Amino acid sequence: MSEVQCNSRIAGVGHEVPPRVVTNDELAKIMDTSDEWIQQRTGVRQRHFISGDTAASELGAVAAKRALAMAEVEACEIDLVIFCTLSVDVDFPGSASLLSRNLGLRGVPAFDVRNQCSGFLYGLAVADKFIKSGRCRRVLLVGGEIHSTGLDQTTRGRAVSVIFGDGAAAVLLVPEEDRNRGILSTHLHSEGKYAEKLWVEAPTSRCRPRLTEEMIVGEEGRIFPKMEGRYVFKHALRRFPEAIDEALRANALSVQEVDLFILHQANLRISEAVAMQMGVAPDRVFNNIDRYGNTTAASIPLALSEAVEKGRVKPGDLVCLAAFGSGFTWASALLRW
Repeated sequence: MSEVQCNSRIAGVGHEVPPRVVTNDELAKIMDTSDEWIQQRTGVRQRHFISGDTAASELGAVAAKRALAMAEVEACEIDLVIFCTLSVDVDFPGSASLLSRNLGLRGVPAFDVRNQCSGFLYGLAVADKFIKSGRCRRVLLVGGEIHSTGLDQTTRGRAVSVIFGDGAAAVLLVPEEDRNRGILSTHLHSEGKYAEKLWVEAPTSRCRPRLTEEMIVGEEGRIFPKMEGRYVFKHALRRFPEAIDEALRANALSVQEVDLFILHQANLRISEAVAMQMGVAPDRVFNNIDRYGNTTAASIPLALSEAVEKGRVKPGDLVCLAAFGSGFTWASALLRW
């Protein structure tokens, strides 16, 4: 089927985080770290953690309702639900189905995207294609994560665990007849040979049973995230500019024409280094990792939602989104608000 002559655009945004705020000083009480150590290495000052048994799909439903309200669209008008997450509610069914249930939807197609840090941009590319093909008119795209229940919050795991937080954010995409407005292009990449550089190894279907006591309490703690930080940092500094340049070239635009850059909130030092490398002034890069930590698939839409809320994104603005992370995967998107 040939694509119809329209773009997709974001008509509504919304976000939700748990009320519990966890500061660096609180983490310093349970592991050998300090506020200074964490801020110097990551830029994170605090993050939000769930209390009780809140699920990613539940946070996502609240964010989705806010996005729908902004777009003045009822939940019953949604044609497709895409949920981006690495912290699924349960092993199966997919969290998108549970999100749909939380919204009271019936008969609406729904699926998960499991591309971790790049998940939202992968989901955005898929949503954009569904609208451009004419198959859908209203696509709900949500990124949601509950990291706090899956972190090694001891000195052993501090290099990773101090970075992450819980949260969700949503956007609603609709058709846009103006070809100079909305999602101008999306660009996706992956290189699986680096998979073990940033991963969670267990539970795993490669073993019988999939989860053992040794995986949980063993010296390596195989159920917890592992990251070769310097290796990831080096590759991020290469892939972020590549992805951004690709999006700009595809649209015959320059770095100077972009009003705001929103990068995946992995590490403030990465965002600052990428901006410096590309000659972008700090005030043209939106960061909120200091208050939320890395919320993985939720980080870009959460930052976008806040940027819109604060008036940092206005009608007509050119916005560049970019991500890099586990997989390795990296991606970018260019949109005219």
